[in-house]
Amino acid sequence: MSGLIAAATSAADKRIAFRAGLTSGKIQRLPGAINPLTARLIQEIGFEGVYVSGGAYSAGLALPDIGLTTLTEVAGHSKQIARVTDLPTLVDADTGFGEPMSAARTVTIFEDDGIAGLHLEDQINPKRCGHLDGKAIVPTEDMVRRVRAAVSARRDPNFVICARTDAAGIDGIDAAIERAKAYVDAGADLIFTEALATEADFEKFRAAVDTPLLANMTEFGKSNLISAKTLEEIGFNAVIYPVTTLRLAMFAIEKGLREIFAEGTQEGLLGEMQHRSRLYEIIEYERYNEFDSGIFNFSLEGSRT
Repeated sequence: MSGLIAAATSAADKRIAFRAGLTSGKIQRLPGAINPLTARLIQEIGFEGVYVSGGAYSAGLALPDIGLTTLTEVAGHSKQIARVTDLPTLVDADTGFGEPMSAARTVTIFEDDGIAGLHLEDQINPKRCGHLDGKAIVPTEDMVRRVRAAVSARRDPNFVICARTDAAGIDGIDAAIERAKAYVDAGADLIFTEALATEADFEKFRAAVDTPLLANMTEFGKSNLISAKTLEEIGFNAVIYPVTTLRLAMFAIEKGLREIFAEGTQEGLLGEMQHRSRLYEIIEYERYNEFDSGIFNFSLEGSRT
């Protein structure tokens, strides 16, 4: 019954797969998973990885994305997601939950929790959503220390440490490129430059930085929504869709609740709901029944000595 209660693929193998994917020439698509069930669906549909968004997680707690969540909360949530999927899971670690030593501790905890990689950003605390105005970033040397601390704490060399820079929206793309190069020199494996707007911006960044690059295709932000195929042609190695599943779910939930409030019944919504049979299919309910029956039908008769 391998892979039933938890994924069959080991954390080490997921990290190897993520590393290989980033250098495969095929863009790695990582939709945000708001819970483990969503991660299962992401895997079933055929994506290459799963992303855990700090913004989506904090919103699910009815909190703004300003660094209010703790390492313990984010790690626990991410562990639940990573354990049910054979795909690698990349997690938003904000600014590392503290000073450089906290970033180092974050790496060790995420490794223990079966996560394939994380990204750290160069904003000050309290941070803001990367697509909002009014952000502030730390000096380059401070972020370099964060990255170096994270790299120094890594025990599995395949655990991916991604450095995110928010400099493009503050000091321009050239400044973001210079920061990216400094973060690569500090040991970052992957660079995430936030809030680029046009294809030309992505092309300029790709031409200037040799390290694998991650694009953020979040809705209603600064970036045009560029297809994965186009990003792959530009030369980007990974793309995240951080809050998409939360937005889809919340739109449907609000619509449904308003109809129940107005009509007094959910009868008119049945065609818009995931059927019970489909839910059971995703969680592999029948395999649990088989496992349970196998345990209870086991007999010691004939095996006594």
